[in-house]
Amino acid sequence: MGSGKRSLTTAAMVLACACAVLSAPGVAHASPTPAPTRTPTPTPTTSPAGKDLEAIRKKLDALYHAAAVATDAYNAAEEQAKQQSAEIVDLAREIVKGQDKLDELKDRAGAAARAQYRGGGLPPEMRLWLSDNPQQYLDGAGRVLQGERATKGLLAEMTRTQQDLKQYAKDASAQWQKLEANRQAKATAQKEIKKQIAAAEKLESQLEKKEKERLAKLEEEAAYKAQTAWLSSGVLAEISGKASEQGKKAVKFATDQIGKPYEWGAEGPGSYDCSGLTSQAWAAAGHGIPRTSQEQWRQLPHVDVKDMRPGDLIIYFDDASHVAMYIGDGAIVHAPRPGRTVTITGAGSMPILGVVRPDA
Repeated sequence: MGSGKRSLTTAAMVLACACAVLSAPGVAHASPTPAPTRTPTPTPTTSPAGKDLEAIRKKLDALYHAAAVATDAYNAAEEQAKQQSAEIVDLAREIVKGQDKLDELKDRAGAAARAQYRGGGLPPEMRLWLSDNPQQYLDGAGRVLQGERATKGLLAEMTRTQQDLKQYAKDASAQWQKLEANRQAKATAQKEIKKQIAAAEKLESQLEKKEKERLAKLEEEAAYKAQTAWLSSGVLAEISGKASEQGKKAVKFATDQIGKPYEWGAEGPGSYDCSGLTSQAWAAAGHGIPRTSQEQWRQLPHVDVKDMRPGDLIIYFDDASHVAMYIGDGAIVHAPRPGRTVTITGAGSMPILGVVRPDA
């Protein structure tokens, strides 16, 4: 991230913290006349219709989290299906090549057999006795022996080629079965994603405009509270890593996508899901990484939070169902969830599982 963006992010955080301190109870202000102590009024969690907005917020979080888990399963099945399809294509090529080779070997073996048949007839000792030139006959017999050995070699190679073809066919059948299983896994995950998103949208549709506004405020407050707690631990003072050259490119790509909509299963260029954004950002930096947040967590090298640098990926929740890119100054860029756009927020606004480094 550029110094200008970092300054803006830092300034925004400092301003937010200052506002929180100034509005907190118990802060003394110089005043000519004593003023009565005032406690800030918290955002109401219930609507006039009696809806518990905090409970609705938590329910929405759970629904979208379930959708994120299903999205990771969908993306994993999609990647495996692509790999299996490619392997099936490679096996098909090998089968074609093997069949061509077998046909050629059969032709050569047939030609050798016909040549031997034409040279057959009388027993070898009779042909030697009748021959005008015994040495010439012996030379010819040597060539026949060589031909017989060559024929045996051809037959052995034909047997090996046939065995290879059987193995290729067996492997292709196994890959087809895996491909079909992953297609079914994709379909199941797709249904689950749509089910969870539909439930969340139905819940949100039951809210009035003012309730939606209060709900949005509650979401902001929850994220701010989590970020403040994270910063209060002093962790930001320990983080001083500088981005690598590839990391800078990845950060630039990711931040250039700000404002684009979240879409499950999307890898750009018009929309992204969380791991679609991070995987494409690192691909743009010239370093391929796994497609899903869970595989990014499983396969990429882990680093301590205090050692992270811009470009590193922060994995969230115990099931590694969300991922974001650290951009410095305690901030991340990520694709949050359906209905939202790629945005910058606090790195501690969600429960951190750990940090991975693509270009370790």
